[in-house]
Amino acid sequence: MAKENAVRVTPNDEYYIFELDDSVTREHVYYKTRYNIEIAADLYYSRTLDKASQHPALVVGPPFGGVKEQGPGVYANQLAQRGFVVIAFDPAYHGYSGGTPRDSGSPDTYVEDFSAAVDFLGTLSYVDRHRIGALGICASGGFALAAAAQDMRIKAVATSVMYDIPHLANLATGKDRAAQLAALSEQRWSDISAKQANYPSQPVTEFPEGLDPVSREFFSFYGFKRGWHPHALYNVTNVSNLSFMNFEATARINEISPRPVMLVTSEEAHSKAFSEETYAKLAEPKELVVEPHGQHVDFYDDVSVIPFDKFEKFFNTNL
Repeated sequence: MAKENAVRVTPNDEYYIFELDDSVTREHVYYKTRYNIEIAADLYYSRTLDKASQHPALVVGPPFGGVKEQGPGVYANQLAQRGFVVIAFDPAYHGYSGGTPRDSGSPDTYVEDFSAAVDFLGTLSYVDRHRIGALGICASGGFALAAAAQDMRIKAVATSVMYDIPHLANLATGKDRAAQLAALSEQRWSDISAKQANYPSQPVTEFPEGLDPVSREFFSFYGFKRGWHPHALYNVTNVSNLSFMNFEATARINEISPRPVMLVTSEEAHSKAFSEETYAKLAEPKELVVEPHGQHVDFYDDVSVIPFDKFEKFFNTNL
């Protein structure tokens, strides 16, 4: 099998952090990006869905370094019960999707992941091409917005505890930025696929020493059985950070208007400022939803915290 192709998944390969609802069907699907990288994705829909009719559809993207069997699947499982056809994907170079070096990425490839999913959804006879929305969790919030800014087929966008990774990577200035760029540039000669493991190869029950509060929170999800997944141990290869430091993916998100955007965060989420700053950049119609409770990672998997009623209402109103 070519390295650009996705891995064909068998039941023995499956590892999800949540239980599929009995009322929902999940299918493994595969399709290619414009870079000819084959994506491995899961398609979710209600078992009672009338395939003789056309329905609204959603693309759900994962947190940075995450895969479809984690948060995106949690969202898809819930939203499929509410009448949407939902696709959750492994980004190119990650999970079961194709592409090498593994765990590579750039703002453009993560944005393309959303448009490629729209391409695929538009081939399904029971999906209404004019009623496709995007939902990004954490870093995919920024990428979903960037995708909508350039892909007019995305008719409505929602984010959940969004991060803007390219903006964050561009905060370094002066000598600090120059030193980082020099080190990463040199690494292209020595080991272009080098990457740092963020999480253990097996779930653990204790925190490692020396974690700052934000890293500890992420570890509480990715390092423990709650959210651990063998395909979500890294973020990106080291040299991938060069492109994040050079391109602002969300520079033109004000041009999403007049298509609507809803940003969801909480008073307790350490990422709240990203949603607030992004909200200020957007043109109307836009909505900022600030839930009273829930840490950032609670919006990955805690169905008692994630406001699915609000996501349902937003997409039903705007698709």
